[in-house]
Amino acid sequence: MELTRSERVRRALTYEDVDRLPTQLNYTASMGQAMAEHFGVDVADLPARLDNHLVRLDMTYEQRLSPDGKARFDWWGAGHDTQEEGYYIRIAPLANDKNLDAYDWPDPHDPHLLDDAEGIRVQVGHDAFVVPNIGWALFERAWSLRGFENTLLELALDPGYIGELMDRIVDIRLVVIERYLELGVDGGYFGDDYGAQVGLLFSPATWRELIKPRLARLFAPFLERGLPVMMHSDGDIAPIVPDLVEIGLTALNPVQPEVVDHDWLHAEFDGRLAFYGGVSTQTVLPSGTPDEVTEAARTCVATLAPNGTGLMLAPSHRMMSDVPMANIEALMAAMAELA
Repeated sequence: MELTRSERVRRALTYEDVDRLPTQLNYTASMGQAMAEHFGVDVADLPARLDNHLVRLDMTYEQRLSPDGKARFDWWGAGHDTQEEGYYIRIAPLANDKNLDAYDWPDPHDPHLLDDAEGIRVQVGHDAFVVPNIGWALFERAWSLRGFENTLLELALDPGYIGELMDRIVDIRLVVIERYLELGVDGGYFGDDYGAQVGLLFSPATWRELIKPRLARLFAPFLERGLPVMMHSDGDIAPIVPDLVEIGLTALNPVQPEVVDHDWLHAEFDGRLAFYGGVSTQTVLPSGTPDEVTEAARTCVATLAPNGTGLMLAPSHRMMSDVPMANIEALMAAMAELA
């Protein structure tokens, strides 16, 4: 019997048999426009054209630009650079004034906060696997507010302050998470980057002391309801992957092949940790040939999902406009073949 996309994801993430591997293609806004034009569909119809299995729900809030138009403020008040296709914080609102009591924190009880999410949840029904998009979840949210350099310095010199900042973030997040759960999501999706190309951005001991227990609090509402938890964390985070499993992580994303060894992941965590991603947006997708993209997808499946489950095959990050359309078509063909 053919499974729904939602059931296919749930079963794959928990190492149950599936009729085929779930797949996902995420992209930046500009890349989405280019792909929609290439495939001759509206942007809104692109996920269906790509056979995407996962839907991420974002919050609804007033979109606000800086006076010069160079920063777009998110719900928390951090200003993202509008000139970048990727992710760059131009304005960190606590960078020059660290007073947490004086900061204008967002209201997690805002009655309109999940307006768009509610509409999408109803529209999608039970076909796709629906998750709240809790990006910039904890450490990244802290530095987006306080500033990257300030935060790294204070992790070492003033951990009490950073701990308090993260506690405020967690308290607000938990209110919103409960609202998403009442809406009826299928699991949790978090994003919080801890790694660089070689190693963590800080010591494992620092992560275990300041971030791990707070991240566990964020995972808990989903786990208590028997729902899977997915997490995106770029870079070489191998030293803390066992810790993430310990606090209940169900699936790791993006499993960047350049920095986290796929053979090691399968050998260490087969059956205990599922994977989401695996095809590099750093090298093969933007710079490889279509044949190399096909081989990368095949290798990813053969290594991470030799038993045909435990993986949602996808690029290792949102595809940007440096990825040729021929490579996207090659990846889609490989996905159809491997599924």
